[in-house]
Amino acid sequence: MKQMKPGSAALLVILAATLARLVLAAGMGLGIDESYMVAAAHTFQLSYFDHPPISWWMELGIQRLTGLHSPFIVRLPFIAMFAATGGLMYGLTRRLFSPAAGLWAVIGLNISPVFSLAFGTWVLPDGPLDFFLVGAAWALARALGIARPEMEATPDADFWPLAGILIGLAMTSKYNAVLVMAGALLFMLVDARARRALATPGPWVACVLAAVVFSPVVIWNALNGWASFGYQGDRATGFGLHPLRPFAIWGGEALFVAPWIFVPMAALMIGGLRGSDRRARLLAWLGVVPVALFSVIGLWSSRKILFHWAAPGYLMLFPLLGDWVVRQAGTMRLWIGRAAKGTAALLVAAALFIALQVRFGVVPGFDSMFPPGKSPTLQAIDWTSFRTALKARGQFDQPGLALAALRWFDAGKIAYAVGPSMRMTVFEGDPHEFGVVTPPQSLIGENILIAAMPGSVAAIETRYAPRFRSITVEPPIDIVHDGHVLLRIPMLLGHHLMSWPGARR
Repeated sequence: MKQMKPGSAALLVILAATLARLVLAAGMGLGIDESYMVAAAHTFQLSYFDHPPISWWMELGIQRLTGLHSPFIVRLPFIAMFAATGGLMYGLTRRLFSPAAGLWAVIGLNISPVFSLAFGTWVLPDGPLDFFLVGAAWALARALGIARPEMEATPDADFWPLAGILIGLAMTSKYNAVLVMAGALLFMLVDARARRALATPGPWVACVLAAVVFSPVVIWNALNGWASFGYQGDRATGFGLHPLRPFAIWGGEALFVAPWIFVPMAALMIGGLRGSDRRARLLAWLGVVPVALFSVIGLWSSRKILFHWAAPGYLMLFPLLGDWVVRQAGTMRLWIGRAAKGTAALLVAAALFIALQVRFGVVPGFDSMFPPGKSPTLQAIDWTSFRTALKARGQFDQPGLALAALRWFDAGKIAYAVGPSMRMTVFEGDPHEFGVVTPPQSLIGENILIAAMPGSVAAIETRYAPRFRSITVEPPIDIVHDGHVLLRIPMLLGHHLMSWPGARR
């Protein structure tokens, strides 16, 4: 039997993984972050509170195009873009190492849980970020003349403008793209041949183009009190001493990436920084800043460090992983093959279980295994029973009636279930994009139905009673799945909001 060529095999991997993502996308509701993104903004803006605009534009664009906002529909552009990311990864790795290495880079990317399931399927800024970062790395390699030895590549200045545009698009997808680009600058400073390029117009043209592409985000922040920059920058603030936290961060990142992928990646990155191979050095410098930075910040920051923040760094290391696998032989190569198949099988099984459990409840009594409000199913379903309850009460789309939650993530789930016909605000904590779109002070004079959780309903009623002419306790609304009550939401109705801090008089 004739062996399949690496390019054809890589395409087959991408198509099979894309099919699995389509099944998962159709089988589960929007998660917390997804519901929030789809529900919080209904118009195209220069940028948004949490992240730059590209992921928001993507989900808004598919809604405008189809007239639908079901989970499957809003996820489609993200699934398609990740498939394209796999193609770019193959092209980058083939250029730097070999077609066989490109195949293994694609395999690794598509079986790494955080990339394949989260970034490859869900409505998140990381999907477009990955696409533009891999494209930018490819353009940089072309501009700097970095390729496998037999290609005898020379620097091609025509690729600097493309690199700049892709870098700008990456930053307009998610802010931490700038960390990868900081690694690119460090590489150009430490690599003698790349350093010579700094004396030519190419890199500076790329910087100008990146700044132009990113400028809508700067303009939005300037018009909104630098809210987004401040929110993201605040994640590194607070002071404490946590000497063991980096180990916890690395452990979490290893689980997210897959341990058998994480360990060689870390070693290859260190080796690339120390070695003389320009290909490995470029990739290692592109990856090291986000990988190292969040571990260092974890030493002192009182803020929680989320494991996926460093993912752009690991993304840059998949070509090194692919080349490493190709260079293995014997028992090690056999072990790698088994680990890859096992990881793929686990991911497919997890995706199928989630889809089947959400749709058909294949494990009877699954939700009853968890305390009220703690079932993981709550995150995997849309809270459509909230909308049903409002309709039954005659409150759905009632003129002059708005909704409020006490936390932004509850607001996201509720607002997505109800749809854009009812305004949603957030009363406590950081309201995120809801604070921009519908701040509480914009609802002066309105009646507001309040999702009174978490905490004591009586205490919440007392806390907000002075803001309204009157406030009454409403019957709770149950979030129901497969005939089971997963969450009971206490409800209050505030009649005529009279005041709010910061409201204009």
